[in-house]
Amino acid sequence: MKKKVFRSIFLSSLLVLVLTIFSTISVMYKIYSDEVKSEIKSEAEYIGNAVMIFGENQEKALEYLSQTGKKSKNRITYINNDGTVLYDSFISASELDNHLDRPEIETAMHDGSGEITRASDTFGTETYYYAFNAYENNIVRVACDTKNIFGLIKNTLWLIILISIFIIILSFIITLLITKSIIKPINKIDLNHPLENETYEELSPLLVKMAHQNKQIEAQIEGLSKSKNEFEYITSNMSEGLVIISNAGAVVSANKSARKILSGNADGSYLQLCRDNDYIHAVEKALAGSKAECRLEHNGRIYHLTVNPVESDNSGFGAVVFIVDITERELSDKMRREFSANVSHELKTPLTSIMGYAEIISNGIAQKGDIPHFAGMIHTESARLLTLIEDIIKLSQLDEEGQLQDRFEKIELSEVCRNVADELASKAKSLGITLSCSCQKAEINGFKPVIHEMIYNLCDNAIIYNKKGGKADITLENTEKGIVLTVSDNGIGIPPEHQSRVFERFYRVDKSHSKETGGTGLGLSIVRHGAMLHNAQIKLKSEAGKGTEIKIIFNNTVH
Repeated sequence: MKKKVFRSIFLSSLLVLVLTIFSTISVMYKIYSDEVKSEIKSEAEYIGNAVMIFGENQEKALEYLSQTGKKSKNRITYINNDGTVLYDSFISASELDNHLDRPEIETAMHDGSGEITRASDTFGTETYYYAFNAYENNIVRVACDTKNIFGLIKNTLWLIILISIFIIILSFIITLLITKSIIKPINKIDLNHPLENETYEELSPLLVKMAHQNKQIEAQIEGLSKSKNEFEYITSNMSEGLVIISNAGAVVSANKSARKILSGNADGSYLQLCRDNDYIHAVEKALAGSKAECRLEHNGRIYHLTVNPVESDNSGFGAVVFIVDITERELSDKMRREFSANVSHELKTPLTSIMGYAEIISNGIAQKGDIPHFAGMIHTESARLLTLIEDIIKLSQLDEEGQLQDRFEKIELSEVCRNVADELASKAKSLGITLSCSCQKAEINGFKPVIHEMIYNLCDNAIIYNKKGGKADITLENTEKGIVLTVSDNGIGIPPEHQSRVFERFYRVDKSHSKETGGTGLGLSIVRHGAMLHNAQIKLKSEAGKGTEIKIIFNNTVH
């Protein structure tokens, strides 16, 4: 039932998504098509007006058209008033038929301009034509293959795919939550007392049947041995482990997944099936008449075991063991707990200092001469706390990348780099660090506040984790691989054993130095998440005592 409910809701969501994507692509095609047509019209009229200037001087006109055709991505054709093709940028004019009967040519000669989308007689592809009457029915025609329009759509297809994946994941989560809320009352049913449950009215016949079947469980368990092969065939393809244990402690049945997980002898007692103490304790508890749960770690995986007692008629209890792989869920919970613990610790430290100094001042313990010092420490710790909170908020915003991508705009990276250099110039000078900026002009599509924060954090680290008299350099280059932003320094460097973890949240190579400089341990994590948001690559090269170089390679350039 759970799968059916989940499947129905989730498939409906996917259908809506598919329809939305189809509609979006259709609208994009219309927009791009209009833009391309407008550009072709403008180009044709511009060339036509230029040809008009030459008048009867065909030689000059053809020379101009030849130069223009080499530069243009579109096909340019010049037709005489008798239909003879005088020039074509894609094919020799002598190879072309008389164009007097072309619809766009006829319309242009009559009305001054004409346009049509049709199959090209020359190339056989669907093509948009725009003809302009330049001089005494001498026609300038510009054409564009409609495949170019699909090419423009293809350039933005990755964004549509990325958003679609995000929506699918979100739909999956929402559907899962809705399904759980529907199924939750069913999961709370007391199997030992089915008729005492308060649940959906539609389940009453099922509960009545369950109450009746509970009286027959012992007979079913005894009969289960005879139909063991049949039952194993049914359960062999289950990914979850299922074990049935008799009231005597013998393994009546264990499916393929259970045998693989527990790795023991399934032909003896439950003790031979698995030697884990938590498992043994849980089964013993179920055989005594109580439900039990436990956790099992085996071969690098984590499993959750639910052991339910099955009452036999006045002869004790059997047990049913259900095994579910919860490795991914455990890892997710662990990451969430670690982040929460780190946040709590990082927030608690400055707050403790602030409260301590404030308490000393409040109680009148502090000497008058110490009050400015204590106030300064309170201000420093408050600033540190505020910086930490701001970094946490920034990371939270980056986790919602779908919302930020909707706010992308054209950004001049060199301008952002220079602004960051100006902002940090005073700090660099005070620490005896030479900060330089050598940047070529380069544009990307992105969210400017995040780009600024990424560059700022990289440069700030290059300054504070440096040596007196050191230098920090910002470079920006246009390469074949993309736009490469490099921030390098000749400072303290990063030891090899730390390089794989420096982009983790709250990870610090030198905690004492970070505390002195007010570092939160979130700067490089913000850089990593920002790079992921902009589909960029990060490359780190560092050597302890010699310096660090971090490159960010942007691929989504603006042309």
